[in-house]
Amino acid sequence: MTENGQNMTIRAHRVVVLAYDGLCTFEFGVAVEVFGLHRPEMGDDWYRFAVAAVDDGELRATGGIRIMADGGLTLLDDADTIIVPGWRGIDSPVPDALCQALRRAHQRGCRVMSICSGVFVLAAAGLLDGQRATTHWRYTAPLQQRYPQIKVAEDVLYIEEGHVLTSAGSAAGIDLCLHVVRLDYGLEAANRVARRLVIQPHRDGAQKQQVSRPVARSRESQRLGVLFDFLHQHLADSHSVRSLAGRVGMSERTFLRRFQEATGKTPARWLLDARLQQAQHHLASSRDSVERVAEITGFGNAKNLRLRFQQHLATSPLAYRKKFTATNN
Repeated sequence: MTENGQNMTIRAHRVVVLAYDGLCTFEFGVAVEVFGLHRPEMGDDWYRFAVAAVDDGELRATGGIRIMADGGLTLLDDADTIIVPGWRGIDSPVPDALCQALRRAHQRGCRVMSICSGVFVLAAAGLLDGQRATTHWRYTAPLQQRYPQIKVAEDVLYIEEGHVLTSAGSAAGIDLCLHVVRLDYGLEAANRVARRLVIQPHRDGAQKQQVSRPVARSRESQRLGVLFDFLHQHLADSHSVRSLAGRVGMSERTFLRRFQEATGKTPARWLLDARLQQAQHHLASSRDSVERVAEITGFGNAKNLRLRFQQHLATSPLAYRKKFTATNN
């Protein structure tokens, strides 16, 4: 409502995903699944979704599928987020018209993101010059060779550089899309989408694409699973490598190695991320004071919680609460 009591229409965030001849079906499906499905539980301001054709004529997708788009590249002119779901081949040239449309969108502040080999489209458009970017581990070397001005990260899931986001291979595209939902609608909304997908709600972008090997023994894997459950229930407690290793019956050295292999993180970083996620949930879903949220999520006091929010989320606890309680009401 406006101050005069008149109805005010909320403009839903517009997501446009590209379709092209030779479309990568899985990467396209990821974008559709996260942003294109009707989700009445999310309210009236959930994403509006459209498919923009890069090429004229029939668009074929992997698996013998044919795609009918909602329109052409002019749809990009009104997009808030543009997704490039892979590309038909890293050696396939990117049309000038597409590069120009992406540059125009980027210049007006539109968010542009790629999944897997779609990074080559963003690179051809010049949107990654001087920035960090990633892609599937098979393509990092050719990407660096062809575009030496890009700072290619070889073994991460996704990277956010301002309004430009890139992800690794197929499943990492899901992680990036959920990250975007968290940015736009908050932690609980992203968790709800993840539950619908029956997947883990959050993997940090810095997590490795390739884990050298899984936890070696099923017994160890089970013990770590029990440990994760314990930690989630006791985030407010103080934990050390010694105490955690003792809880799972491993030496400290073995525990650190197994933990990193299983999560891609040190125990300290895993605990920090888990505490931040829990603090976000409490801020968005409860009326607890910032001091109380800090206490029950293991940060100890409000000062430390504010510091961690600023360092890792570039916002304050109160600003986060204000944004996402308004979004969910």
